[in-house]
Amino acid sequence: MIRSVLKITGLTAAGAVLVGCGASGSPVSAPTSSPPRPAASPTHEPAPTMAPGPGGHTPVFMRAAAAEGDAAKTVALTFDADMTADQGPRAERGERFDNPALIETLRTLKVPSTVFMTGRWAEEYPAQAKAIGTDSLFEIANHSYSHHAFSSPCYGLPEISAKDMLTDVRRAFAAFEKAGARNVVPYFRFPGGCYDDTALRALAPAGVTAVQWDVVSGDAFASDADAVAEQVLGGVRPGSLVVMHCTRSAAPVTQEAVRRIVPELRRRGYRFVKVSELMR
Repeated sequence: MIRSVLKITGLTAAGAVLVGCGASGSPVSAPTSSPPRPAASPTHEPAPTMAPGPGGHTPVFMRAAAAEGDAAKTVALTFDADMTADQGPRAERGERFDNPALIETLRTLKVPSTVFMTGRWAEEYPAQAKAIGTDSLFEIANHSYSHHAFSSPCYGLPEISAKDMLTDVRRAFAAFEKAGARNVVPYFRFPGGCYDDTALRALAPAGVTAVQWDVVSGDAFASDADAVAEQVLGGVRPGSLVVMHCTRSAAPVTQEAVRRIVPELRRRGYRFVKVSELMR
């Protein structure tokens, strides 16, 4: 669950951005023309990735580069399907870490979206993971297997050791494959948005692009859908990447907020895209 994000420029920590305040990160350059890595399904156009950073480190994408005109008015809504590895007992007691009504709302509104899913979530809800991952409206990206922190401190999340980071990410991809998801892209979002130089180095062999955001929805633990919608609408700019959540127990008003956000952004001339299109 994202409450704030550690923003890093290059390989040096530049400070923290408080999610609840809706602060925005700085735009980054468009991806370079390095050969794209293929998505999981050979029937889909390969998803673009960014070239490795200095020293071969995992590159980080925060938003599309600024451009002119109505064609540039694109925005990507992304949804984190969080479930920490040790939350199985809570799910057994009835806590819901999924939000199928939100997914159906996105389908009804015809909003292409990227779902950043943990491997543990895919194991808990394999039918939903498959349904999302075989629907052309969506693409699934990696949010780790365990949802443990890749740098610390990170808002109370348990920390994963550097030697286990790569295995954790690969385990999540394996969980998606086992569930039958096909529209899987080589993108990764750090749990809590927390990362450092060690994490970027550890994940380099995975060949993923780390995807952050420039607009914080504030939907985590929110109870006021209007406030969430206003925060998103006030922060979106052409090329923006919005972070939201797909977990009923911890983000209960997201579906309602989306119903208000989508028509208003369309009224303003925005077109919704997945991260893979935003990155092109």
